[in-house]
This record gives sequence, structure tokens and C-alpha cells, in this order.
Amino acid sequence: MRIPRLRWVARGRVIVSESDLAPRIMGIVNLDPGSFSDGGRVVTPDQAAARARQLEAEGADLIDVGGESTRPGSSGITLEEELRRVEPAIAAIAAAIRAPISVDTSKAEVAARALAAGACVINDVTALGDPRMAEVAAEYQAGVVLMHMQGSPRDMQTNPHYGDVTAEVAAMLAERIDRAAAAGVPRENLAIDPGFGFGKTLEHNLMLLRNLERLATLGAVLLVGLSRKSMIGTITGREPGERTAGSVAAALVAAERGARVVRVHDVAPTRHAIRVYSALGCWENES
Repeated sequence: MRIPRLRWVARGRVIVSESDLAPRIMGIVNLDPGSFSDGGRVVTPDQAAARARQLEAEGADLIDVGGESTRPGSSGITLEEELRRVEPAIAAIAAAIRAPISVDTSKAEVAARALAAGACVINDVTALGDPRMAEVAAEYQAGVVLMHMQGSPRDMQTNPHYGDVTAEVAAMLAERIDRAAAAGVPRENLAIDPGFGFGKTLEHNLMLLRNLERLATLGAVLLVGLSRKSMIGTITGREPGERTAGSVAAALVAAERGARVVRVHDVAPTRHAIRVYSALGCWENES
């Protein structure tokens, strides 16, 4: 299947262009001490800025900043607590790096404050679940990541069920693309994320990865987050901090099948792998 080259724009900044062959790398800055992989490493705004500088130096094209863990079983935090964590960190990061900044939030108020502080992308795991999120995105002309999730973080892994996981994920994402566009968000500002691990079993995740090309033709840039997730742990038998090799392999597979952005914890190893893959001229499936 030939995969179209699309553009992803956020507040006037081109994050992915039609001419890009290799995927862009989104590096992760977690501000929630309960994050499944690296919680507690970054707490203060200065630490957030230092981590963002490190990721940018390692080759990150985009920095994703999140204040609320969405690991399975998590119950969330208050708006006030998320703002306390995110707003000053975004401001500090914006002053420290040149790469565009994404805010990982499902709350419209947090998104608006983060955009005012210097972010340009909203990474929304609920895909406009907050009724005001599309309005905020349209007002700021922000980039938006629309992610698929069955259920909520608290219960999403209790008993996920699909008839055809790829078709159902594609249908939901297509509907959210239309909803965002109808609210005034330009289509070139939209990216989609199938939500690996969000209300999906290992078999669901593997099926989505096998059929990723079907999602890459929905009319929005495809972003994939597989880094250190439980599916990698189940396959390799490794704990989160030991899943780098498996995560890099999964990122390359996703990119070969149409992902234009890969969201990762381990930026440098991912960048090195992409450079090797690029040197071999392996991005032949895009048109």
C-alpha cells in the first residue's frame, strides 16, 4: 500500500512536511511522579527544561510534556494540580529549546494555559473528549493529536473487546478528524494516534501494528507511541527501563508502515536506528 505524504502544522510551524521521508521523533518529558516508566525523574520546571534540552540535543524534533499519568488503572489528578505541574514547566522549556512543544492533556483549560505559555500542539488521549478542546485548538490554530482509547485509563484494560480492532479504531479516528475540522481546526493541523495499550490487549496491539497502513490513509499524519509499553514488556520479558531495544524495533516497524511521528522515551537510540534505516533507503512505501 502506498502511503501519502502529508503535512502537519501547529501554530504556523511545520512539524512534518510532505518532503520528509524519515519519521519525526517526539521526546517525552513526564512530570507525573506516578508515570509507569520514568515517574519522579522530572519534578521542577528547571528539571523539565534540562530534560527537554537533553532530548533536543539527542535528536528530538518535538517535545511532549505531560503532567498526568494515563497508565492503566490511574484515576487522574485535579485541574489545579495539573496546571501547577504543567504551566511553569512549559514556560521554562519554551525558554530553553527551539523544538516545538506538545502538551499531553485531555483538559481544555490546561491546553489553553499551556499554549499561552509556549506550546503549539495538544496531545489529547481522549480525542476531544472535553467539549471545549476543539474550540481551544481552533482559537490557537494549534496542532492536535487525536488518540483512540476504549474506556478510560481507570478501566481501559479491564476487558477490552473489538470485532475488528483496526476498522473500529479507524472509524473512531475518522469521526474525530471530521469533528475537529467542523470546529475550525484545519485538517493539516491534525495528527492521529491509534493508542497502543489504551483499551487493547496484546493481540489487539499486534493487529493494529500489522495493519498500520490502513490508518495512515485517513487523511492525517499518523503518530505512534509504543515506547516501553506493556506489549513490549510482554514480548521481551523486560521491565520498563529495560525495553529500549524492543521499543526502537517497534518504532522502526511503525515508521515503515506509515507512522510519520514516533513518540519515545529513548531519543538517541531511536535517532541512530532511523539514521541507519535511512542510509539504506528504506522509506520506499510512501508516495
